[in-house]
Amino acid sequence: MSAAEVRIVYCTQCRWLLRAAWMAQELLSTFEQDIGVLSLQPGSGGIFEITINGTTAWSRKAEGRFPDIAELKQRVRDHLAPDRNLGHVDRRRSTSAGDAES
Repeated sequence: MSAAEVRIVYCTQCRWLLRAAWMAQELLSTFEQDIGVLSLQPGSGGIFEITINGTTAWSRKAEGRFPDIAELKQRVRDHLAPDRNLGHVDRRRSTSAGDAES
């Protein structure tokens, strides 16, 4: 599979550049072999969307919130490398699920 194109569209009116840049850095650090291009695209109207090869991985409008970084990494992993273990990110989610059952 060729390297993916990830795009983060963020609202300049809302001043979300730093959030977008931080998430970009986290994704590049985790998926450095899988991402060929990661772009930050200014937008307006409260937009915060992350797409992978044109497919929406996260939309603040649809979800009603921002992702936490672990959740975002899991979604990106599911698009790019579904069999990859994300280590502590995956353990945290399984621990949380187990705690809810107790």
